[in-house]
Amino acid sequence: MGLDELSADVEDAYGALGDELAVELDAETRNELAMLESAYEPDETDELVRRAIHMLFQSAVETGNLDFHLRSGYDVTYDEYLSGMTFEEMTGGGQSFPQQTPDDNARRYQF
Repeated sequence: MGLDELSADVEDAYGALGDELAVELDAETRNELAMLESAYEPDETDELVRRAIHMLFQSAVETGNLDFHLRSGYDVTYDEYLSGMTFEEMTGGGQSFPQQTPDDNARRYQF
């Protein structure tokens, strides 16, 4: 897998999510959400869910957890995904340059 596959999978998942997402909650999650709602008093519970997703995403990026999973599944990092090219492509690592012959080095210093 690679960058193209990751981009396609993200686009597919984005399209499949739509604007709304129905989620079933277990007792522990419901209790935690109720505590957060009581403490933060958001206009809607949806706002807490959006914040939670942002926090999870930020934490995954900062700790390298997202890169670990992306590297394992797609052999790319989040930075590579954002730039649209792999580090190898950015640094020219995949290009082959003509090799110098010993005569080329000697000629460089002749006047």
